[in-house]
Amino acid sequence: MQILPLFNKHKVVHFNKTDARLENNGISLDLQRLRFHLLRDKGPFMALHLRYEMDMLAFSGCTQGCTAEEAEELKRMRYAFPWWREKEIVSEERRSQGLCPPTPEETSLVLQALGFDKDMQINIASGEIYGSERRLATLRAAYPQIVKKEMLLDPKELQQFHNHSSQMAALDFMVSIASNTFIPTYDGNMAKLVEGHCRYLGFKRTVLLDHKKLVVLLDLYQNVIVDKPKEEDYFYANTLECLCEQRDCDDLLGPGKRNFSEVSS
Repeated sequence: MQILPLFNKHKVVHFNKTDARLENNGISLDLQRLRFHLLRDKGPFMALHLRYEMDMLAFSGCTQGCTAEEAEELKRMRYAFPWWREKEIVSEERRSQGLCPPTPEETSLVLQALGFDKDMQINIASGEIYGSERRLATLRAAYPQIVKKEMLLDPKELQQFHNHSSQMAALDFMVSIASNTFIPTYDGNMAKLVEGHCRYLGFKRTVLLDHKKLVVLLDLYQNVIVDKPKEEDYFYANTLECLCEQRDCDDLLGPGKRNFSEVSS
């Protein structure tokens, strides 16, 4: 109600703090297009919005995969910001509610389960991963073709974006909307923005994860090692008897034979 009268009067609206487009940073748009062409020369690529930064984990209280020391460090960071309302958070409860992003190790399992080839080029569109390369080791082992904006840009070019988180996020946004597949591991503003833009383009694929169901499947996989033989299990020598416990099997047992339930009684 305040803006419309001013617009009708002056016919011009100036938005403050929005003149930070990447086109205004002195880098040629042709160079940025060249980077995308170089990416595409290696085939389709995926933009993985891997939300596993320190501040995000501290704010959400998600400590899955962290050591006790790391969990304590995240807790101290949460208490250091008084405007973060929630302080005491039980990570396991939040994770079971589907409110935590999968860890980099879990993300590797998810991508393999979705059928993505190991040669798929993956651009990690996010900030510094908590635990750095140590936490990315499993993901890199499964998908060696991993790149980040720090690898695509010259350090001198990237330097001007440091200490400007919105501009760094804009770089991730540009790569994400140019990708063939966009997968966010957390439902934040960035994920919604890219998903909406991909819908607008009409031919971009976004994979949204059901985190609550994903937790159940991941725990089932990790707690039951599928390729390990069982040391002991039940073995039925006469499987016919097992079947006949639930139904009449006179026709299967043949003439003169009684139902198993009758024998057992």
